[in-house]
Amino acid sequence: MPQSTPIPIVDLFAGPGGLGEGFSSIDNGKAFKTIVSAEMEASAHSTLRLRAFYRILRGKGKNALKSYYRYCNEGTSAPYDAETLSDWEEAGREARQITLGSETGNDELNAILDKANIGPTNPWVLIGGPPCQAYSLVGRSRNLGKADYVPEKDHRHYLYQEYLRIIHRYKPAVFVMENVKGILSSKINKQHIFHTILQDLVDPDRVFGKSSGCGYRIHALTNSTVFDSNSNVEDIDARDFLVRTEEYGIPQARHRVILLGIRGDIDATPDQLKKQGLQSFDSATHNLPHLRSKLTKEADSPEKWADTVNHHLMELALESSRNKALEELSTTLKKYEGTISSKLGTGSLREPMSYRLMENKTKLDEWYEDSELKVWLNHETRGHMTSDLRRYVYAAAFAEAFDHSPKGHDEFSLAGLHPNHANWKTGKFSDRFRVQLKHIPATTVTSHISKDGHYFIHPDPSQCRSLTVREAARLQTFPDNYFFQGNRTQQLHQVGNAVPPLLSKYIAAITARIFQGRHKF
Repeated sequence: MPQSTPIPIVDLFAGPGGLGEGFSSIDNGKAFKTIVSAEMEASAHSTLRLRAFYRILRGKGKNALKSYYRYCNEGTSAPYDAETLSDWEEAGREARQITLGSETGNDELNAILDKANIGPTNPWVLIGGPPCQAYSLVGRSRNLGKADYVPEKDHRHYLYQEYLRIIHRYKPAVFVMENVKGILSSKINKQHIFHTILQDLVDPDRVFGKSSGCGYRIHALTNSTVFDSNSNVEDIDARDFLVRTEEYGIPQARHRVILLGIRGDIDATPDQLKKQGLQSFDSATHNLPHLRSKLTKEADSPEKWADTVNHHLMELALESSRNKALEELSTTLKKYEGTISSKLGTGSLREPMSYRLMENKTKLDEWYEDSELKVWLNHETRGHMTSDLRRYVYAAAFAEAFDHSPKGHDEFSLAGLHPNHANWKTGKFSDRFRVQLKHIPATTVTSHISKDGHYFIHPDPSQCRSLTVREAARLQTFPDNYFFQGNRTQQLHQVGNAVPPLLSKYIAAITARIFQGRHKF
């Protein structure tokens, strides 16, 4: 049963808005309404504001979106016109560029929430994921390499306290907090920080003063585990709060900690996420146009790119044919030899839509697609050095032949594949070049995709490239009409750090059912 009025949402550390997007999609945007979303990074904030604008117009009906689609399809100078300028300004009041933890940022957020009458007497939901660099396994490994790094002095470990401060001061009926898997094992002063976070979230008032007695129960979303004030943190298996997204219809093996908190005075037990069939890389990207990479550090042209890749294929096929163990690889390489086309484009920010599968759509297709779009947004390839093109076409052919991505120096043994890296044979960088396999969910799309494409090689040897922003966004389940702002590096960083909107929709549906019960708030 839909709510008579939308439940207010406050979205902290919002990034480009993946978590909020899922909540806004419930009941055609009528179940929840974002009061404010806060993000400090400028390009992510630009994406966040543009999406807020889209939602505001969508709420007024399809015809109201004309200026948005002109901006997407035609590249007009702004997404608004004279008729929608006030809506653009409203989007600016919703999506705020705020640095949480700073005095000015906290004061600005407090003023917004006070003005909106956010508090314990009115039901509302807090969502968000404090920055995760200090918790992630990769981030921790990088920090250990810094001689002067002291975990206790890294402010990023404590940004969750800004999230906690809002819970303490404004007491949401429900909160949803997301973070990386690495938070489960991260330690400060030899104490598991996840244990501290659980204890703090259960009783935020204790952290900021005297306990009020009305804290929170922290629910897992994939099982019946609950942590409350009567629980012993040592008895909890922290892995119970881990969500393996590929088990819930997301075409990516993204493992994230998600906590759903319900205020202690609310008698409600949330549903659990329902497992679904696996979605593959191919099911997410099958109808996107084929593209080639660009050449870097030398003149680029379609013909030169095709000649370069074909030459690599010829040499690799010949060498692998001399090794009986690589017979299948040689066959695969020969299959592509001479077929690399110079007619492939490199895509663009607004790539003209030349075709689209119109029949036998899957639910995933329907989630992505928008019939009003005449272009593919954010579908432009990177440039690669010729040495990396050799590795990419080899790796993609290897994966096709042996059904796994090649790893380390033993499986990159052919001529010209060894990178100029002192530690290459130590095994430390054994998966430096990683191909996504077509028939299974992708590996985790991370913010590292913004640095290079080596971990995110497209499985089609004939395209010989890393993933585009749109392909990464598809794996993250962003709808095609979600337009990422900033330069390509910034766009990839936004996508890599985001919460999959489709997973968020499932969490939002669970949250909505809490409010649809006859509970007193």
